[in-house]
Amino acid sequence: MKILALETSAKAVSAAVAEDGKILCSGYQDTGLTHSRTLMPIVEHILQNTGLTVQDMDAIAVAAGPGSFTGIRIGVSAAKGLAFAADKPAAGVSTLAAMARNVSFAGGLVVCAMDARRNQIYNALFDARDGAITRLTPDRAIGLAELAEELRGDPRPKTVVGDGARLCLNALTAAGIPCRLAPPHLVMQNAMSVALEAEALAAAGRLVSPQALEPVYLRPAQADRLRQK
Repeated sequence: MKILALETSAKAVSAAVAEDGKILCSGYQDTGLTHSRTLMPIVEHILQNTGLTVQDMDAIAVAAGPGSFTGIRIGVSAAKGLAFAADKPAAGVSTLAAMARNVSFAGGLVVCAMDARRNQIYNALFDARDGAITRLTPDRAIGLAELAEELRGDPRPKTVVGDGARLCLNALTAAGIPCRLAPPHLVMQNAMSVALEAEALAAAGRLVSPQALEPVYLRPAQADRLRQK
């Protein structure tokens, strides 16, 4: 199975092509430019380098959230357009589940963290064992103090991953909870892990139509919150 995967959930942007668990090609950029300018050139570049087209893919995958509202909208819109034009199924991947795959080899508890502002993170916990991950919590927005209390007393080694990993690490360490940061080249979310998580969704029969692909925000956008007030 060939999958084209997109990752636009945070500051960096990336795309990758995977086939049956092997990454054929990937591209990553973190230069502060907007995803609307950088995503499609990366996609075109990796497809050109592999000699493949979108028509050769079996599915189009995207990190559907949580994450940056603007980033998620760009990624999901691009994935829907590519999948619809090529008449391919889509995979809406949890950003947090994908990043957990970065450190599935580490063993113990994987603490996924994305900065959600207001002293909160987007978080999910996974158990990593023998290169596989098992979800322990749903994706959620949680306060750092609340997370620290939840993890207090858990004896498993803890690896923190994601663009909010440093923030989370500092908070947990200050609360007396030992944990370690994922290696620098694995700490950030990337499209390679999105592709691998999408393969797992495909194996479970959880691909969707392009029309059914939707972003997952976990909480209302700032503009919506202000309007409600």
